[in-house]
Amino acid sequence: MKKVRGIFVKNELEIEAMRDSCRLVGIILRDLAAAVRPGLKTMVFEELARKRCAAFNVKPAFLGMYGFPYALCCSVNEEVVHGFPSERVLEEGDVVSFDMGVLHNGFYGDSAITVPVGAVDAATQRLLDVTRHSLELGIEQARPENDLYDISAAVQKYVEDQGFGVVKRFVGHGIGRKLHEKPEIPNFVPRDAQRLPLRPGMVLAIEPMVTAGGPDVEVLSDNWTAVTKDRSLAAHFEHTVAVTKNGPRILSLAD
Repeated sequence: MKKVRGIFVKNELEIEAMRDSCRLVGIILRDLAAAVRPGLKTMVFEELARKRCAAFNVKPAFLGMYGFPYALCCSVNEEVVHGFPSERVLEEGDVVSFDMGVLHNGFYGDSAITVPVGAVDAATQRLLDVTRHSLELGIEQARPENDLYDISAAVQKYVEDQGFGVVKRFVGHGIGRKLHEKPEIPNFVPRDAQRLPLRPGMVLAIEPMVTAGGPDVEVLSDNWTAVTKDRSLAAHFEHTVAVTKNGPRILSLAD
């Protein structure tokens, strides 16, 4: 593994090892999504995530990191990211976001999804669809010699053109032997953005966080849970993506 401008560049063997870690995250998230239904306490998903980690013999990446007390980030409705699993009961029409990471054979995997709880209204479904598609558009830009901020621009333009807000307080990141590596990957183009060409071997966790209202967020008294300031609904999707000579390769697909 070598560094380019402070960014770790992985070789093919390292990317294959990361694919193993990320695939397991994808499977866990698929299982969590399949279990979602009205009437469940969100702590159920923490228990399921830990059971799946034990079955795969992997370490839950978030548990204890920076003091975070759970294996799973579980965020409901206006909660954007870093929500705690709890006794909160999911209700019909809610949305729940799962953000999950694992450490396996020395490499981290990271991914996130937002899932409707039962039937949701058209406006809520549109928020989920736009956020998911903004991730796809960002991933499409993860190509050699594109600029890092081509990813950011693709996400921001699409989301804002659709009338939604882009969260600016939290960003994506490089990933590898550490969960959070350089570079930061904002979902907007900063005013002071400096060109950063993408190279084959860079591995990026791209993760749009989108709101149905304004983009501003605040952190609750637990010092972790970030909510929309206007309490509008939020959605969050994330994939770990390798930049390759043939274009982007999504590592966190379940299959």
